[in-house]
Amino acid sequence: MSAQEKVRPISGWSTLAFALDWNRPPRQQATSPFWFLASDQFRFQRTRADVYSTPLGNGALRGMHVADCNALAARLGWMPSYPTFDRNPLDLTREAAEAGMEAPAYVVERLKAQELRFAAEDPDAPENFPRVLTLWRANLLGSSSKGHEYFLRHVLGVEDAAVRNVEAEPDQRPTDVVWHDEAPTGKFDLFTTIDFRMNGSALYSDVVLPAATWYEKYDLSSTDLHPFVHSFNQAVPPPWEAKTDFDIFGRVAERFSELAVEHLGTRTDLVAAPLLHDTPDELAQPFGEVRDWKRGECEPVPGKTMPKLVPVERDYTAVYRKWRALGPLAEQLGSSAKGIPLKPTVEIDQLRAANGEIDGRPALTRDVHMCEAILALSGVTNGRLAVEGFKGLEQRTGTRLADIAEEHADVRITFGDTQVQPRKVLASPEWSGMESRERRYNPFTINVERNVPFRTLTGRQQLYVEHAWMLEYGEALPTYRPPLNVLGVVGTQLSGEEGRKELHVRWLSPHNKWSIHSEFQDNLHMLTLFRGGPVVWLSDVDAREIEIADNDWCEVFNRNGVIVARAVVSHRIPPGIGLMYHSQDRHVNVPLSEITETRGGTDNSVTRISLKPTHLIGGYAQLSYGFNYYGPTGTQRDEMVAVRKLLGKPVY
Repeated sequence: MSAQEKVRPISGWSTLAFALDWNRPPRQQATSPFWFLASDQFRFQRTRADVYSTPLGNGALRGMHVADCNALAARLGWMPSYPTFDRNPLDLTREAAEAGMEAPAYVVERLKAQELRFAAEDPDAPENFPRVLTLWRANLLGSSSKGHEYFLRHVLGVEDAAVRNVEAEPDQRPTDVVWHDEAPTGKFDLFTTIDFRMNGSALYSDVVLPAATWYEKYDLSSTDLHPFVHSFNQAVPPPWEAKTDFDIFGRVAERFSELAVEHLGTRTDLVAAPLLHDTPDELAQPFGEVRDWKRGECEPVPGKTMPKLVPVERDYTAVYRKWRALGPLAEQLGSSAKGIPLKPTVEIDQLRAANGEIDGRPALTRDVHMCEAILALSGVTNGRLAVEGFKGLEQRTGTRLADIAEEHADVRITFGDTQVQPRKVLASPEWSGMESRERRYNPFTINVERNVPFRTLTGRQQLYVEHAWMLEYGEALPTYRPPLNVLGVVGTQLSGEEGRKELHVRWLSPHNKWSIHSEFQDNLHMLTLFRGGPVVWLSDVDAREIEIADNDWCEVFNRNGVIVARAVVSHRIPPGIGLMYHSQDRHVNVPLSEITETRGGTDNSVTRISLKPTHLIGGYAQLSYGFNYYGPTGTQRDEMVAVRKLLGKPVY
């Protein structure tokens, strides 16, 4: 089996999204641990990983900082971590070739000699900075950036970032991760946003590429939360300099390929791929033991005790040519659902006939071509592939399954079909429900009714997880955990200003109410429906205690940052809770703070990434990394804030 066959995509759409029709494996990063290091929030983590260990624990996390846990997860292959090493992988493969060695063996040798390190072990070294970010279909700074002010200060170098926190004392700092005396500010060299709104991310970007909106392009929309696939259709072309997402990336790829002729050419890359779910990697580190090769507890073996190290040849001059055509790995390796390959042999010829050819491959020169390919390569929109996938699953399970999809065997949803009306997706091994003409999707019905093993170590709905870190936290079995006593760790966060009435509350930031798709609320219609800008909801009991009336201006603050917004006083909010619907950008009706004298922030100005070590576990059955399925969260709701009334009139 070739190295590329060992790392398969999750489903048909990912084949195109991550260029898996041309090269595998991809680099896919879990964002919470990435930004925990990149935005230097680890420097403000003053509690160690064992602070919440059970007294009956085995000491597996004793003395470890959460950043140390993160570095361990990177070098053991539990979590993806990019950049992986403190050296350019293109240079590593070149050096390996000059030394007459295979690149994986060369890297292992350098690691053992301590002449090479994982970048996660020294995130503040300039060679390990994330230098370029292209943001597309996301509002990182206005919505997603848990620890918003840390992003502004340490990633972007914004001078008036409102971080009020202090860094960890020497005895609270990491032991494995290098500590630099001074935290870097402004790690990015280039920040580009592709969006049709001037959102919070666009405000801080170096370049904003204007994108087409929903009715100015052709596209597909489908989620795992509803059983339909929808189309976007171009009612009018993109105005002025705006371009569709497809055209923007195509133009970038074209210019990149031109520059690559002089600067890159064809090079061999080295991808450190994590131990993946739905592959034999789930048995790479058995018995729930944590053995660190760096400490001599085992040998560094790629794909077993550390990440897989996969050489990938990349012709950087051909990026645009490959962008315009469907690559050969689409049929050679297929797309995959839960480890079951879907081979689109028939569909490749159909796409070639419908889209035309480029160098003998099906063309993808138009956005409609791309939509057709996505629909053709997925079992949920292609009945033939769904049946073939279930037949493959039959061979593994010994139970009859293909009949689940046979009623749709001749169904092929095309982009034209979705333009007529939203189309109901088909039953496919990509999901665990038995979708049919008679029943709606319900998860795990295939497992329960057809005796297909669950994707766990035991094949059952497993409750007990005997991993060293789960045992350390007393969570090998499901258990109730009360909210964290944050103030018991960080102490009071009140301003201490004499005569000011202030109150601690627990912070929540749910999806937005007066907005479109929980994100777009800074338009006239949404602003008119409510208060015309950011608001914070408070209990009538709490508001009365600090003399805040409905619609008064208030400040919400803690060690992470400050928010200024109007108060919505409601008996529906429990006492002790402060609530701000998320993604309320700081550029609509946001006054200056009396505390910082800078513009009040977003819902995430008072949050911070706080990783839970057990979310980093990998290489152990169901606790193995899967893109967009398994990985650590930011746990930003374990946060306390102080609230007080804003004195005087708001100043902008």
